[in-house]
Amino acid sequence: MKHITFYLDFISPFAWLAFDALPDVLQGHSYQVTYKPVLLGAILRHHGQLGPAEIPAKREWTYRHVLWLGQKQGLEMQMPAAHPFNPLPLLRLGIAAHAQGLPNRFVCESLFRHVWQGGLDVLDPRRLEALQAALPAVLDPNGAEVKTLLRAHTDDAIARGVFGTPGFEVDGKMFWGLDALPMLRDYLDGNPWFDGPDWAAAAQRPSGLKSA
Repeated sequence: MKHITFYLDFISPFAWLAFDALPDVLQGHSYQVTYKPVLLGAILRHHGQLGPAEIPAKREWTYRHVLWLGQKQGLEMQMPAAHPFNPLPLLRLGIAAHAQGLPNRFVCESLFRHVWQGGLDVLDPRRLEALQAALPAVLDPNGAEVKTLLRAHTDDAIARGVFGTPGFEVDGKMFWGLDALPMLRDYLDGNPWFDGPDWAAAAQRPSGLKSA
């Protein structure tokens, strides 16, 4: 059985698309998935990156693209009333559902649906209150332990080379993005390419650009 760590932030439409697609992509394989919520904004800042929603032209394209991808995938998906938004309340609800901050698929799906179905205000207090009441909790979502776990998950993701969400780690190999799901499947299928020189060589390739 393979173990896959799925790094996700509920603010990411690509994470929702990948979450929905993953069971079909991995059909026929024996695997276990650990869902690890991380703060995407902190990961982007660490790497000196802007998020897609911080670049006006890319923001517009991203919203069009993900809605098109959703309808092609047969996934109900609407943009929330405002995006981007502060994802901390959702991340903390997810982490609070498990003693180690690792929510199960039901919890993650509930949080994704809260964002990406209905076109509503993600941070509406009444909606958040109803969502919290519907989810199991073993930790205080606003407590220090949950905040510490979120920081630890995010730091772990950065240490393992995560630079965006969704990210998937298996056997120490990192696969990034919705469009990496076929590559992940190919690895699990045993393609010998992954044991060849090209995977490792990518990290050794010198850059032809010099810093000013």
